[in-house]
Amino acid sequence: MPIWTLAKKDFRVVWRDRRALIVLMVMPLLLILVLGLSLGEGFGQKPDDRLRISIVDLDEGFVEHDPQTGAKIPHHWSTLFQDDLARTAGIRVERIASLEEAKTLVDRGRRAAVWVFHAHFSRQLSNCSFLLGGVNPLDGDGVDLATLDAEILRDPTQLTASSIIAQVAQGTTLRVVLPWMIGRAFDQIGKRLGSSVQVGLKLLFPSYDLTATTWAGLTRSKPSDQTADIATYQPPEGNGLLNRGAARYQILVPTYLVTFAYFLVLIVGRLFVSERQQGTMTRLRAAPLSRFQILAGKFLPTYFLSVLQGLFLLVAGKLAFAMSWGDKPLWLLPVVLSTSLSAMGLALVVAALARTESQVAIYGTLVVLALAGASGSLLGDRELMPAAMQQISLFTPHAWALDAYRQLLATAEPKLSIVRECCAVLTAFGVGLILIGWKLLRLDGQS
Repeated sequence: MPIWTLAKKDFRVVWRDRRALIVLMVMPLLLILVLGLSLGEGFGQKPDDRLRISIVDLDEGFVEHDPQTGAKIPHHWSTLFQDDLARTAGIRVERIASLEEAKTLVDRGRRAAVWVFHAHFSRQLSNCSFLLGGVNPLDGDGVDLATLDAEILRDPTQLTASSIIAQVAQGTTLRVVLPWMIGRAFDQIGKRLGSSVQVGLKLLFPSYDLTATTWAGLTRSKPSDQTADIATYQPPEGNGLLNRGAARYQILVPTYLVTFAYFLVLIVGRLFVSERQQGTMTRLRAAPLSRFQILAGKFLPTYFLSVLQGLFLLVAGKLAFAMSWGDKPLWLLPVVLSTSLSAMGLALVVAALARTESQVAIYGTLVVLALAGASGSLLGDRELMPAAMQQISLFTPHAWALDAYRQLLATAEPKLSIVRECCAVLTAFGVGLILIGWKLLRLDGQS
């Protein structure tokens, strides 16, 4: 078929231009490498003014038997503590997997303090009571955490920050321990002194529910509707010289994959300009070939090259930087295909407007950099842009490609509906730009 013949010819032309191939394939990797080595763990994260409370949960829980029914009553108090913290405004909770990792973070000054729940925390707290024989954790400073089999690891070089975290821990501990101790004491009052004493105390303290075992219940207050925000600590720095596995590569690789996908305009523009300048385009028009066949023959090799570039960077990102492809790796393929289609459409528009190779370089570079800047891909992450600019960026195909990659590569549970929407919009961008380029393009080189 004439289309395949033209496509093979243009593919050989593109393949001989090794410098352009190096720019498309190697330059993104070099840029990702340099930025990956230079950027810190906070890259890609908006500043968070909330106080971070880091926790190590080694609590084994405790099972209590109801003395009347014999039923097992499980207690896992550390979970309640974390939930109380996470629902407190201005606080975010971070779980650290092991005690050794927590000690390392504190020793290196990366965490001012870490709250540790040891194995018998629930057992000790369940035994807390004002009654004879119970565990009394209260002291002059509030709560003695060691009595509850808990502790706070502190960085001695960050005394202010660690003291604030310790005071927050004290407040949360009191909100959990006191209602439990009061509720147990009130229950024993009813059993040992009679229900009439319980009724009298209820009338004496009408603002409190002395039978409750939670702070909200004790104070008869509405429970906080703050959404619990508990995150798991992820080592951000990666391993080895290249920081392989660092979280920043989940953002850097797709960001510069998208940015460099649109440098395709330079190659496509040069192909059309050189064909017109050498007169081969005029000869093609004189041949028994339709306009569609000529454009399709030139479209296929460059589109294939763009798809190859996208897949190459994803594979290289996994092999070189140990980035993850997420839980839905097969969905990366439609994102690559639709991104390449939109890049091809933009390339065709630039090829239609440019008349010389200098114009291709000027127009193409200006358009690519302007769109990359407006979309946020030059920043590395759209989330770093102001909210208004994020909305404006949706007028660029880059933004939709970045959103799709972010869902698949930087989100624990990707929403495939968003990925499908992004692919559809990218395809619409591609088809629309191709139609515009088709209308503007003059194959004979005349205006």
